[in-house]
Amino acid sequence: MQQTHERLKRRHVRSVRSCGCIMASSVVHTRSTSGLTPKRQIQSWTDALTELCGQFDVDPLEASSLDAQIDYTTVSRLKLCHIQISQHRLAHPVSRGKAGEHPFVKILFQTYGVSRFEQNGRRFDLAPGDCLAYDVSCPHTIISPSLTRHDVVVVPKELLLERGFHPSKLPACKFSARSGTGRIAYDFMHAAYVEAPKLSPQAAIGVADTLIDLLLLPLREASTTFDRGGPLALYVRAQAFINEHLRDPDLSIDQISAALGCTKRYLHMLFRERGMTVSDYIWQARLQNCRQELETHCGKTITEVAFSWGFSSSSHFSRVFRRCFGVVPSSIHKSHHDSSFPNVIPQRPV
Repeated sequence: MQQTHERLKRRHVRSVRSCGCIMASSVVHTRSTSGLTPKRQIQSWTDALTELCGQFDVDPLEASSLDAQIDYTTVSRLKLCHIQISQHRLAHPVSRGKAGEHPFVKILFQTYGVSRFEQNGRRFDLAPGDCLAYDVSCPHTIISPSLTRHDVVVVPKELLLERGFHPSKLPACKFSARSGTGRIAYDFMHAAYVEAPKLSPQAAIGVADTLIDLLLLPLREASTTFDRGGPLALYVRAQAFINEHLRDPDLSIDQISAALGCTKRYLHMLFRERGMTVSDYIWQARLQNCRQELETHCGKTITEVAFSWGFSSSSHFSRVFRRCFGVVPSSIHKSHHDSSFPNVIPQRPV
């Protein structure tokens, strides 16, 4: 991907690095922060992003400078961009979330370096070959700890609505541009960038229409599984993951949130809305499995059962077991081992 873009730059772009202003060579525009003071670098980059798709907060992450360059062209109403930038944090905070201010969907192809994206409790780590689609109007952050390059298509939402695709129903999603429909869309995007100077206005409309249709292929695939990302479905997936890993003594909230692709805060919220914490759910599920095993597997000791379900202390297991069921585990174990007591919790005499 990087070599392809270098050929594009040599062929189409005359970089203007000293003044930070947009200059055109054919139809490719360039903005660079090179040669500017640190304060001017941030302002210049903020202005460049504003021209493309809206206002954002830019933070160089304690670096002494923000080294960035963007080359972009338009094909009909689409903007095709190549961006290279040093370590930084980009944020569209809630305070900037005015209706209609960012009416775009951004399709970002990561080509170099790594980034982390967060929006509405969803989190994605991006590596070269990954593609991210998201609604620019929703508050979000992108953190890149070192140099990154990515190719971007900025799509007005109304062009998607015209095709019956509703961006508001699709959360941010990541898919692969290494193969399948994602790779086809990425390759066509590059071809459109290269040939943009040669296109007549009418041809540009046709190319833009084709590119949108290709981009919609992986997006529609993601849309068909959208319900998997809803709060209830994510809660069900969290339950399933926990139940599959209950025997792991190192099962943690960090591990669960990473597997589901959501933040720990969002995961806590899902369980809190249902009257429990994540830890409560884990320990209650473990206790239920321990009780079932004590009732049906008489060949194991109480300690063996407890340790096999993620407990690391016999005394702690006995204490929480009694708190949950009102009896000590030894009474359950002895009752079913001797087969001389009914499988009920005895009632206290009145």
